[in-house]
Amino acid sequence: MVQVKICGITNLEDALVAVEAGADALGFNFYPDSPRFITPSDAYSIIECLPENVLCVGIFVNERPETVARVANQAGLSGLQFHGDETPEYASAFDDQLTGSRFRIKALRVGAGFNPEIAARYETDAILLDAFDSRARGGTGQMVDWEVARRTRELVPKLFLAGGLGPENIEEAIRMVKPYGVDACSGLESSPGRKDAARVRDFIRLARAAHVKP
Repeated sequence: MVQVKICGITNLEDALVAVEAGADALGFNFYPDSPRFITPSDAYSIIECLPENVLCVGIFVNERPETVARVANQAGLSGLQFHGDETPEYASAFDDQLTGSRFRIKALRVGAGFNPEIAARYETDAILLDAFDSRARGGTGQMVDWEVARRTRELVPKLFLAGGLGPENIEEAIRMVKPYGVDACSGLESSPGRKDAARVRDFIRLARAAHVKP
C-alpha cells in the first residue's frame, strides 16, 4: 500500500486531522524562507501528541549538519528530508550528532533536462521528486513529469512522488508512477500553512483506494 505523507504541518489541528484520516507521515518545514516554517519547539509540541508510528519528517534546505542534528533532537523527529542542493555525501555527515537513527529522504527538483540517474547516487532511505521552481523550494503546486518519475522509481529503493498532487489527480498519479509514497502540501491547503480538512481526508482516502496496475 502506498505511503501517504502530508507536508507543511504548522499546527496540531491539521496534524490530528491528517493522522486520523490515515496519514503515515507528516512533514515539518524548518526552512526559514518557507511560509510553512515552524520552530523546533512548536514542532515538538505537536509531535509529542501524535502516535509513535507516525513518521515525523523535518524538511531542511542547505542547512549545516550540526543544525540539522540539533533540530532533529529538539523536535523529536523520526525522519529527515534534505530539500536543497545537498551532495550524496551530505546525508552521513552528522551521524555522530544524532540521537538514534532517522529515516532519510533526499528531495530532487525535476526540471527540464533532469537525469533520473542522479537519484541513484544518493544512499538515503528514499528519494522524493518535486517540481523545479526557481523561486521556491517545494509547496509550489507545480507537477512533476510522471514519466520521468516512473523512470526514477526504477533506480531507487523507495520513491516519494510530490508536486501538484491533490484529490483530483492522486489516483492517476499512483497508477502511472507506482511510487512507494506520495507527498502533498499546497494542494491540500486553504491558505499557506493551513490545511483544508476535507481535502486532506479526500486525498488520503483516494490514495488508499488507488489500485496499482501490475
